[in-house]
Amino acid sequence: MDTEAIALAQLGYKQEFRRAFSILEVFCFALSTIGIVPSIASVLTFSIPNGGPYALVWGWAGCVPFLMIMAVTLAELGSAAPTSGGMYYWTFKYAPPRWRRLLSWIVGYCNTMALVAGLASVDWSCAIQIFAAVSIGSDMTFTPTTQQTFGLYVALLLCHGLMASVASRVIARLQWVYTFVNILLSLAVIIALPVATSTESRNSPEYAFGGVVNISGWPNGFAFMLSFLSPLYTISGFDASVHISEEVSNARMAVPLAMISSSAVACIIGLGINITLAFCMGTNIQGIMSSPIGQPLATIFFNSFGKVGTLAIWSLLIFAQCVVIPCVLIISSRQTFALTRDGALPFSSILYHMHSRVHTPVRCVWACALIALILGLLALGGTAASSAIFSLSVSAQFIAYIVPISSKLFGGEKWIPGPFSLGRWSRPVGIISIIWMVFAITIFSFPASPDPSSTSMNWMVVVLGAWILLCSTYYYFPVYGGIHWFVGPKVNVNVVNTAIGVETWELTGREGYYMDLGSFQGISVPRATPPL
Repeated sequence: MDTEAIALAQLGYKQEFRRAFSILEVFCFALSTIGIVPSIASVLTFSIPNGGPYALVWGWAGCVPFLMIMAVTLAELGSAAPTSGGMYYWTFKYAPPRWRRLLSWIVGYCNTMALVAGLASVDWSCAIQIFAAVSIGSDMTFTPTTQQTFGLYVALLLCHGLMASVASRVIARLQWVYTFVNILLSLAVIIALPVATSTESRNSPEYAFGGVVNISGWPNGFAFMLSFLSPLYTISGFDASVHISEEVSNARMAVPLAMISSSAVACIIGLGINITLAFCMGTNIQGIMSSPIGQPLATIFFNSFGKVGTLAIWSLLIFAQCVVIPCVLIISSRQTFALTRDGALPFSSILYHMHSRVHTPVRCVWACALIALILGLLALGGTAASSAIFSLSVSAQFIAYIVPISSKLFGGEKWIPGPFSLGRWSRPVGIISIIWMVFAITIFSFPASPDPSSTSMNWMVVVLGAWILLCSTYYYFPVYGGIHWFVGPKVNVNVVNTAIGVETWELTGREGYYMDLGSFQGISVPRATPPL
């Protein structure tokens, strides 16, 4: 008898995925999704202009405790209810009955859009990084147009769609390779960069840890807070392991452990990389930001490694970025699959499909890739639109985190923890997490410099507000809106027979047993609102 299928049936769902991920592989998956060096390369424009080395080091270090608080708060929820729907499911489970349908609807749509926007932003960053390598190789004679970047972006989406459409067991085994590449790249930066940097370009400890260079135009204190965007974006995919939880063995322990350990490892390695950069970046901050290469990290590498060395390490970075993106697409597709399973998205009857050979939701993979392609079209409108997508991917995700945590703390429903629990610290840690995320969303709303023009303005609030308004309008739309048919998570496990304290459920080709406050083969299965 499959105890994992029983645990999932306890939450109302039959087992449709194959559980191919071990505990170590789900950790590798979560760490690969973060993609430490490629992510840092994408967000140095937030930290370097807003304080220079001081922001690089202390902006990151100051965020680490709060990032870990977020990780353990979400890990507690993931241990209690590890399903592909993640935050959407938790919101419905713990929110007040009067509001649970609307709140879970908004969370589901925000989570989905955040993940797809994240896919679009990392694929667009990857295209930019590839063209940065071309510019270095051509001795800065090549400057890509926006149209060329978009063309490469589309090609990357197609390639990554194919990579994300394979069987779970293939995805699980590849995580070892992906993690090795990410660790190797991180060590290459931490070890090789100081060795390659000339004595003249090395900074003193006083400058690396205390030098403040603010070229953003904001006051120093506020500029320093804006530098938080770098770690906030890099360490943001806490829910990666949750969305593949139905493909993980021993999910109630594997999911929270992967969530916490991957965040901790990424925070530590990321701090090491930022300290290394602070020592090896030189003092010409303005020159780094205005370099024709167009990528601050590539410019720092070029100043230390030269052309050939930079192309070598930058190629490894591009490869690492290319293995991050399929992981993001996999997460997006699993979230989409969870919503279509419950009929919450348009065309759910078409998208809710498990490929018979690879046993993954291939249709959902390509649906997410298509939406990311459409979002990429917005980038043709200029940097303001692409920046809005970039910020949306984190802000919408934080909203999707805040609502279920708040529902668990204040919704009034009984909380039954899983194997991982914070105990009496659950409430204070959860409240700190909520306050921090509200602060983070506020920071994400500000433009890079004061008195912005229409092209440099941060339109994230407009885009996020428009998305929530659109979701709410669709929910309340007359006759066809979700309020008329959306019921939240749907049970797809049929009750066959009921005895005293025991229910027999039909699973996929077998029978499973739901035991009220009992146990089965050593696994605790306390009653938890099934069927929903």
